[in-house]
Amino acid sequence: MHKVQVKGILSAKNGMNLYRGCQHGCIYCDSRSSCYQMHHDFEDIEVKENALELLEDALRRKRKPCMIGTGSMSDPYMPLEEELGYTRRALELILQYGCGATLITKSDRVLRDLDLLKAINDRTKCVVQMTLTTWDRDLCRKLEPGVCDTQARIEALRQLQAAGIPTAVWLCPILPWINDTPENIRAIVEACAGVGVRGMICFGMGLTLRQGSREYFYRQLDRLFPGMKEKYIRRYGDAYMLDSPRSRELMALFHSLCAEHGILHNNDAVFAWMSAFEEKRPAQLSLFDPM
Repeated sequence: MHKVQVKGILSAKNGMNLYRGCQHGCIYCDSRSSCYQMHHDFEDIEVKENALELLEDALRRKRKPCMIGTGSMSDPYMPLEEELGYTRRALELILQYGCGATLITKSDRVLRDLDLLKAINDRTKCVVQMTLTTWDRDLCRKLEPGVCDTQARIEALRQLQAAGIPTAVWLCPILPWINDTPENIRAIVEACAGVGVRGMICFGMGLTLRQGSREYFYRQLDRLFPGMKEKYIRRYGDAYMLDSPRSRELMALFHSLCAEHGILHNNDAVFAWMSAFEEKRPAQLSLFDPM
């Protein structure tokens, strides 16, 4: 871990990342890509030391409340968050200034902040997005070694839904010849339906690889799935998008299952719902409100 001072925290679309790098060790992570110009080891987490001050200043200047997003580049609930608590303090500020929140994670640590997530959702809207890749526990430990398994994430989604917090799931990535099976897709979608997930996002059955992430991914394939790297290279070369050979079949299954269970599954519709700010009741003075 190392700390840095940054000049800004919110993007033009009100997204933020409090950290750079991640401790989850997912073998396919796009955030390792060279295009993001991360000039430190990915596991040496960069902590934006002044992020909370910048966030409060940005929220104070907002003409009207909006949805604030986090987790697109670095999981807000990696193990380091237990020590630093930046995500929790950011949620306190989001609540204080009457904004909504949407976050992406792979971790059931999100349940630590159930009280704040519920408070935000009671006033405006809070959407928790969970990434799921494989129903197989052993495979999950290989693909995502530093994070809880899919079953624990499903349980977290169940508890969030029980608290009235809407949830969405990213079904990705689906790795060719590894987790691209009808059984896997069916198990995940049906588990999501069982706990009341409102929307699922899937950009296709496959994964993307760029310089930086490609080299790391192939080293992990050599270690975990001997001979698989050569199979990938023969079929895909240096392609950016690696579609599963079963992509059409699996996408048809995905859409069919979502429709059957009443899960929103059009990507544009899911994003529109998540990004739309909703004020359920007027802001009232509380312990979190600015004086």
